[in-house]
Amino acid sequence: MLIQFTLSMPSNNAWNGRWSGEDNLYAVVRSTRAVESVGKRVIETGYWTHNFGDGWMAGVSAKEIDAGEARKVRKKSRGFCGYDWMVNSIMMFGEIRD
Repeated sequence: MLIQFTLSMPSNNAWNGRWSGEDNLYAVVRSTRAVESVGKRVIETGYWTHNFGDGWMAGVSAKEIDAGEARKVRKKSRGFCGYDWMVNSIMMFGEIRD
């Protein structure tokens, strides 16, 4: 199973209330082929948030995609802004942990 994780910033502390990257796609694709139960658990939950404590909050959404869509996402994505640790935490623990 291939899962697309997409990053958003639903709450921020910017002067104009906007995230400068909101018009870009920040996504990563992960495979759960080795542990299919992880993929099912992730898809069932679908969305997590992480509050940084300074007015900024990250949102991570997940959805199942096929190989063709995965290629398109990987090509269009601008990375994951250094927050890959959130995806790793979701995959390991089912939640975002500090």
